[in-house]
Amino acid sequence: MDVLVLIGRIVFASLFFLSAINHLTKARAMGAYARSKGIPAPEAAVFGSGLLMLLGSLSVAFGIWPDLGALLLLIFLLPTAFLMHNFWAVADPAARQNDMLHFHKDLALAGAALVMLGTFADLGGDLGLTLTKPLFG
Repeated sequence: MDVLVLIGRIVFASLFFLSAINHLTKARAMGAYARSKGIPAPEAAVFGSGLLMLLGSLSVAFGIWPDLGALLLLIFLLPTAFLMHNFWAVADPAARQNDMLHFHKDLALAGAALVMLGTFADLGGDLGLTLTKPLFG
């Protein structure tokens, strides 16, 4: 089971790691979209969200306080879902559908991060193949 959990952590974290690289290297371009959504200090918000994803993904993948990493990803996902993918406020049907898809994807990933946070906090060091024990629990 430990190997399955490790593979799952790596697959889960890879999505956020790759997205973090985009956020950190293209903060100016991505900031324009954030600005169009009414996000204050959009370039700083894009860069900050990139840091959350980078630290969270590395933590989860390598098992260094993986519960904290899952929490960092959760902190990224929930505001992103509601602020960046607010489909209920979008008039264009195609754009609304796209935002709805991303909203639900972010909520599903937030649920997975929440399960991961709870599992690591509850099982502590009993869930193997991590470099450190969880920070919480």
